[in-house]
Amino acid sequence: MRGAPEHETPERGAQGRALFGIRRAAVRIDAATPPQRDRAVDALRALAILGVVLGHWLVTALVADGGTLRAASPLGPMPWLAPVSWMFQTLAVFFMVGGHVATRGLASARTRGGTYGGWLRSRLTRLFVPVAALTAVWTVAAIGLLLGGASFVTVHTVVKLALSPLWFLLVFAVLTAATPLLVRLNPLWPLAVVLHVDLVRFGLGGPSWLGWVNVVAGWLVPYTVGAAWTRGELERPRAGRLLLVGGAVATALLVGWAGYPPSMVGVPGAAVSNLNPPTLAAVTFGLAQCGLALLLRDRLRRAVRGPLAWAAVALVNLSAMTVFLWHQTAMMATTATGLFAGRLPGLHTVPDGLDWVAARLLWLPVFALVLGVCWAAFHGCENSGGRRGRKSEGRSRVVRVGGRPKPSGSRETRHV
Repeated sequence: MRGAPEHETPERGAQGRALFGIRRAAVRIDAATPPQRDRAVDALRALAILGVVLGHWLVTALVADGGTLRAASPLGPMPWLAPVSWMFQTLAVFFMVGGHVATRGLASARTRGGTYGGWLRSRLTRLFVPVAALTAVWTVAAIGLLLGGASFVTVHTVVKLALSPLWFLLVFAVLTAATPLLVRLNPLWPLAVVLHVDLVRFGLGGPSWLGWVNVVAGWLVPYTVGAAWTRGELERPRAGRLLLVGGAVATALLVGWAGYPPSMVGVPGAAVSNLNPPTLAAVTFGLAQCGLALLLRDRLRRAVRGPLAWAAVALVNLSAMTVFLWHQTAMMATTATGLFAGRLPGLHTVPDGLDWVAARLLWLPVFALVLGVCWAAFHGCENSGGRRGRKSEGRSRVVRVGGRPKPSGSRETRHV
């Protein structure tokens, strides 16, 4: 039996086999994807999720103050970092994709003879089954922290951060349930609501609670942009350019002359938050993002044409709920564990200088590694939700993997 070539070490051989296995799995995923699937939709969803995750990891800090952890943001002492929030506040793109997928999916379900109730149960099951695991873990964790002597301020801070993604799911669920009413709604109507709410709040001195109307109306704007995409009204580049330029100009005017804050995320201690609740500036900025996303569709389709790129996009989409729900937990678990080693730069220190930014960038791979552990532990909940959803929706598509037909509910084809 001949041995390995002299230039091939056992380590290189193992690496080669691993790379071959990854590429073979990617080819199978690519082959299992129906040719008519619009891969740009999945790519936009993946980019939106990753943008939210990186944005939170970069602009959210937990400062160790004695035995207490309190939330802080580098955007307060360093407001010139506001462009970071422009890059990573990508929720508008996610809502646009959600509106497009929901309206298209409802039409498809009705074509197959399905009911609105079955379709809605399928969608909501995929959303809320993974939430049960998160709330259960953090209920136990909060009780354990309090019994272990942690201060109420610390427990309130970490639980609030860990469960903060749930507001998004609640709004998304409301819009999903209202999809039949939104199929033909022009985005200008919810945009007008946001405009008038802000005029009353900021121009006429109205009550601050009125802003919470924009929690629904503000995210309804990109959601209905997604519905317009389904109707075929945004296929021409002119539509994307109009949204991009119009939204960017409107946002610049609102920030430069109307007094809206430049940051598109909330900053602790700031008088006004563009995100909590959404303001007109956040909505116009989201429209600019939607326009850019629409203009990038063809490039994204070409970019994910290869098996490896498409497999990466498919993996993020398969894990979207797990990644979204657990990314804050991954950051806080790293922060809490790091306390055993002392007050570490970029993890427990005040975010008030470039040294903190440089140190935080070095922590991002650690956050990603811990998130991978969370994914391994809790991704089964997302799979369970997907299986239950498909069962309630009554789908029985068959796709072909490696020349053999397999049901679409199998693990190998679940992403299609």
